[in-house]
Amino acid sequence: MIFVDDKEIVIPGDVLADEEYHSGRGTFREDNNICSALVGLVAIRDKKISVIPLQSKYIPKRGDVVIGEITDIRFSMWNLDINSPYSGFLPASDVFGKEKRELNKTFDVGDVLFLRVVDVDEVKKVKLGLKGRGLGKFRGGILINITPTKVPRLIGKKGSMINMIKDETHCDVVVGQNGVVWVKGEPSMERVAEKVIKMIEEQAHTSGLTDRVREMLSELLGNETVSEDDETSEDEEKSFEVDEKTSEYEGTSSKEEDTPEEEEENGEELIQ
Repeated sequence: MIFVDDKEIVIPGDVLADEEYHSGRGTFREDNNICSALVGLVAIRDKKISVIPLQSKYIPKRGDVVIGEITDIRFSMWNLDINSPYSGFLPASDVFGKEKRELNKTFDVGDVLFLRVVDVDEVKKVKLGLKGRGLGKFRGGILINITPTKVPRLIGKKGSMINMIKDETHCDVVVGQNGVVWVKGEPSMERVAEKVIKMIEEQAHTSGLTDRVREMLSELLGNETVSEDDETSEDEEKSFEVDEKTSEYEGTSSKEEDTPEEEEENGEELIQ
């Protein structure tokens, strides 16, 4: 038996379901019941029940794609801020192979990169890499930080929400699973995109968000209407998208192709 509704806000200790259901992320079992371990939103998938935290820090996982800013350069690596309690590092060997080069002539402090989490060890040292489709250095643009658990909502079903923002503002937008969003376009359009993205973050737990985003874009852009996609309304977001055209790779390592299935799995993990 289920005792709560999908998307209902719960607090730690709330009883969510009985033993007929499976315990997911953000929950724990007590006797024959499944209880919430967090303050968050209930997510029900078939017989699995999870709780998505309303606020959270990004905890790196192998395979995630993230946006990071270089904070330090050492003998054989770059250190990066990845919007997490744990910092990341990019080994020089990932970029140069066995060659010896001056690191700051390739990536310098302050540069923003789109990377993949290669490994996370037991003390949370986060090894990053640039091998993959679309990974590399960004040029220009602005960064917007949102709560990582709101990323699927920003992306939307099959990329519907983020594509609406791109289409209406004509900005390039890339979203990292660590909650960092890179936006590049005309300065006035970057500000519009930023306002809309922050609104999505604030109202991610509410219904009818797609319609409100459409209305906000229309108001900010002075349009009569903004293109509609009824299939996007009221749907729980499941897809994760990266835009392979919006980052520029400056390393020398070979690229690998990722499958759409891999990208979707990444997005699914965020809402479990």
